[in-house]
Parts: sequence; C-alpha cells; structure tokens
Amino acid sequence: MCFSCSQLSKLQEVSLRSCAVNGAGDRGGIAAACPNIRSIDLSKNLLSSWDEVVAIADQLRRLEVLNLSENKLTFPSGSPPPSGTFSALKELVLNRTGITWAQVLCCASGWPVLEKLYLESNNIIISERPVDVLQTVKLLDLSSNQLIDENQLFLIAHLPRLEQLILSDIGISSIHFPDAGIGCKTSMFPSLQYLVLNDNQISHWSVISELDKLPSLHALSCARNPLTEGGRDAQTTRQLIIARVGQLRTLNKCAVEPEERRGAELDYRKAFGAEWKAAGGHQDPGRDRPSADFLAAHPRYQLLCRKYGAPEDGELKTQQPFRLKNQLLTLKIKCPNELDQEVVEKPLPESMTIQKVKGFLSRLLKVPVAQLLLSYESPKVSRPAEHAVSESPACRAVECHLCPRALSGTTFLCSEGRARNRLGHICLNHPLSVLILDAGQGD
Repeated sequence: MCFSCSQLSKLQEVSLRSCAVNGAGDRGGIAAACPNIRSIDLSKNLLSSWDEVVAIADQLRRLEVLNLSENKLTFPSGSPPPSGTFSALKELVLNRTGITWAQVLCCASGWPVLEKLYLESNNIIISERPVDVLQTVKLLDLSSNQLIDENQLFLIAHLPRLEQLILSDIGISSIHFPDAGIGCKTSMFPSLQYLVLNDNQISHWSVISELDKLPSLHALSCARNPLTEGGRDAQTTRQLIIARVGQLRTLNKCAVEPEERRGAELDYRKAFGAEWKAAGGHQDPGRDRPSADFLAAHPRYQLLCRKYGAPEDGELKTQQPFRLKNQLLTLKIKCPNELDQEVVEKPLPESMTIQKVKGFLSRLLKVPVAQLLLSYESPKVSRPAEHAVSESPACRAVECHLCPRALSGTTFLCSEGRARNRLGHICLNHPLSVLILDAGQGD
C-alpha cells in the first residue's frame, strides 16, 4: 500500500514495533513526512542510545505517547540540557530497557508534563527521592523489579499527583506506614487511588489492614499472593479484604457494591467477635477495653461495632471443626398466608443455594417451584421491607415483589441472581433466621 506525502502528514498514531529501527535517518526527514504524530511505538527495535531517541522525538513536537520497550538503551550520566524535545510528552514506556532509577531522575527534567511512566523489568532500585522531577506523574508502573522493597517505596511516597501505583511481581511481603497509628490516615501517597499488588509474597492480613491508612485509596488488586491463594475460598478472602479496607469501591477489578460491603463487615464482626470479647471487648461501652494486640490485628473492629452495634453473646459461638453437623443452619419455615399451618423447622447446609432451597421446599410442601416466593427475616437485619425490592447490579438485576405480609426486617430471595448465593451467606450464619414461604405467587 502506497501513501502520498499528504496522507503521511495526517498520521497521528504510528507503530513500528520490531521494524529494525536504529536511528532518526536523514536529518529533518521525519518532521517533513509525519509532523503530526502524537503516538509512536518503537518497541523491540535496534535503538541503542537515548541520544537517538532524542533525535527522533526532536522532530515530533506534538508527541504525547512514546513506547521504547525492549530497546537496550544507554542513557546520559548527567542531566541533559533543556531542549523542549519532550515538552508535550504525557506517556512514556521504558519497559525492559535497562534504565536505572538514577537515570530516570536525570532524564525526567526533560519530561515536564509526563503523566504515565512505565518502568517494568529493569532491575530498578529506588535509590533517591525525586526532587523537582516526576511531580506531574499520575501513574507509575514498577512491576517485575524484584530489587524494590518496602523502604524504597517511602522515597516515592510524596509524589503529589500519583494516583495509580503498579507494584506487581516485585516480591514485596510487607507494607507499613509508620507515621499513622490505628484508625489514622498516613501522609504518604496522598493522592493514590489505585494500587496493584498482584503476584507478590503478601501472606499476612496486617498488610491489608495497613492499606486502610491510605487516605485516597478506592481500588485495589492483590491477586495471586499467598494470602489470597491459601486455604480459604476466594469469596471469603474477598469479604475479609473488603471488611479490612473501608473505602474500597473496587477489588480485583470487580465493583464493591454497598450490600456486599454490609455483608462482609457483618460477617467480619461476627467471625472475630469471640476473640474481641476474650481480649477485653464488651457490649457495654463503659467496659469495652479490647487489648492493644487485638486492635493492632483488627484496626477497624471498633468502628464496625459502632456502625452495626457490638456483637451479642449469641453470635459469639466458637467455630467448630469441619463436620457436616457443624455446617448446618436451623431454619424455621412458615407460610404467612396459611395461619393454620404449623411452622416447619429444618436443618439445611449453609452451602445450599437459594435455588436448591426452593427445589427442596417444593418437594417438601408439594408446591410447584414457580409458585414459591421466599424471603427471610433475622434479628441481625433491620430495614424496611420496601428497601429490598431489587437485586444488586452485580447479581443480574431483576425486579422483585415482596410477600404480601412481609414485615420490617424481611428480605426477599428471588430465583435469579442471589439464587446462586449460599444459604449461609444470605442468612449471615444466624441460627435464628426464619425462612418465609408464600405459595400461590410466581416470582
């Protein structure tokens, strides 16, 4: 395919990946042919020095995005003289180029408006704090630099506009913000909204709790760590992370809906309630003095008690070893439209889905599944019934109708969405939950 000079002059995005590019070519040739390029991919080529990159970019005054990954470049040892070559550059990709942190800081004075900087797989050691450089950077990717440790991160903790920090596969196992105590926010990373910690060595919950100190953190990715790949199922681990980091709105790229947060925090409050009480916790605020060790291990627990109330003694039963009888919930089943029918009490596995519960009740009561409308009420849930009329968007939203006699504190269970949820999750593992059956209406 042939391009005329007028067509080339209109090009704004160019990819020359793996095209054996080794320099700028004839002096002024790029500016004459393609002066309007804003984005160029020069990755995996034969460029050998930063001077060659400057010779190319110097002819592209509108350049905003530059990818130089997989070119083995040599960089200047001192700060280059001011030139304006990269005056419009907003995104720079230097993955696997062999650049050092000192060289980044030397060159960075020439990137006055840079917003995104990718430095993956360069064996970087963060050796000094950026001073008067990188102050405009919003995204910094340091993935797969295995020599970075927790202390080095303190050197970049005061970049004022840093919103996204990608630390995947750097081998980190701990994060601590020594300037902030329990329940306080750190002064470090003041603008950080999204943190990526995938593929690391995080194995302690204290690391997750520490992230709650970040004042602006709303999104977290922490997949494939020992903590998340251990014995717990993925959903339980997700709930524990949500409960420990109060401001998260996205976890591992999945939205955290308000209802999911409520369930996670209630479950967390119950799961560690016995430990809280043994450490000096008490339902009476005047006698509530949990130990420093407990508060260090569960920094948000007191806040959750203020939010939902302290756990009652009936909720603090000790978890039993895994046996079938210890995984059963005792449900009382009643039909509000049939006053003469006795309440039926049945033990059901907490892992049973709502869909299977409906099938079980259909066989038990000889009522077609399509005519069953289920809801539940529990002392732990107290909210007007009219608030529980639709499913969360994350659960495939469907319109729901409550039982005619549904009472305050009653939640509707539909045949879609949450029908796949486990019974134990819906009923919050509460032994006094009541399942209400209304036959004669479809859902």
